Amino acid sequence: MTRSARYRDAGQAFPIYITVVAGLLFLAFAYFAVGQAAVNRNGAQTAADAAALAAAQETRDQLADLWILAVLDPTKWQDIFNGVGATDNPCWRAYDLAAQNEASVDACVPDGLRFSVDVQANKSAGDSVIPITSTTWAHASATAVIESLCTFDLPAPVPPRLTCKDGKTWDLDPTDLDDLPGPEDLFDVHLAD
Repeated sequence: MTRSARYRDAGQAFPIYITVVAGLLFLAFAYFAVGQAAVNRNGAQTAADAAALAAAQETRDQLADLWILAVLDPTKWQDIFNGVGATDNPCWRAYDLAAQNEASVDACVPDGLRFSVDVQANKSAGDSVIPITSTTWAHASATAVIESLCTFDLPAPVPPRLTCKDGKTWDLDPTDLDDLPGPEDLFDVHLAD
């Protein structure tokens, strides 16, 4: 092989090298954009979870307050443990928690002891080699539920014994109502599966 033939072949590898490097850089930026989108989606899901739990906890606190007011009238207890009587809209807490997690609430739907929240992230996935990411915002949904933790039997002495799932019983003394269960003793708040 002559010396001039060797040099002619050497120049052909450079364009292939540039093409391969450019392709790898494009793939790296595309993976980065996908990662940004995933982080944004996880942030929106966190905001939705927090918002739904906050709305449920607000209602749980209202129900616990109602129970304290009716502690000497056990005929009202079952309605309270079924979620009847909470009148203030708990969605203000959902809006508050979503904002703290850099999202806004698209919908908040209280339905008895179930609270569904849809949110949108306040930030897009950002600029990248994939143009649509700069105009795409993550959306997420979550549902939280309130579950009554305590049972009681009627007719019984006033007030009846309150038996809760953690094994704790409350023998309430109508003459000394200082030691009452708190909202977290009466109700469990958790995300729905």
